[in-house]
Amino acid sequence: MVLGNMRQWLAAWPLAAAASLLYALLFWEGKLYGEAALQLFFVGMAAWGFAQWWRGRSQSALTVRRMPLQAWGWSLGAIALGWPLLGWWLSRHTDSPLPYWDALPTVASVVATVQLGRKFIENWGFWVAVNAVSVVLFALKAYWLTVLLYAAFIPLALWGWREWAHAERGVRAA
Repeated sequence: MVLGNMRQWLAAWPLAAAASLLYALLFWEGKLYGEAALQLFFVGMAAWGFAQWWRGRSQSALTVRRMPLQAWGWSLGAIALGWPLLGWWLSRHTDSPLPYWDALPTVASVVATVQLGRKFIENWGFWVAVNAVSVVLFALKAYWLTVLLYAAFIPLALWGWREWAHAERGVRAA
């Protein structure tokens, strides 16, 4: 899925939906409700991202580009507000053992997914941060295979960032 996103393959989105459904089950069982809900959100976003990229193929092309200043404000503001609010909600209304650790990558993943769907190159930096926090969260839950997977996502996100930087420069040069 990550490799597909990096290469801007449309097939990455259905793969994301399938993986997210499986992880939703695991996270619900482990009482990581923010992460479980996030996975269901990812299923919906996979349909949206697929449509964004598909429409970009048939109308004016959706190209890799830099986030405008306003998108930076929305992205950082959503994380700054959403993380403590979701953490508080999880701590009050669920039996989550790590509500704030669960909330941060959940909220930041929502932001990064929207950025990915809009082909903002900066999504990859957000994914590096999300994956680093997720490695800690999943280690605290002793989900060792998931720790390895998310640790592997970090260099993949860096690679994706590099690939999209080349694509963005190629579009600007054209």
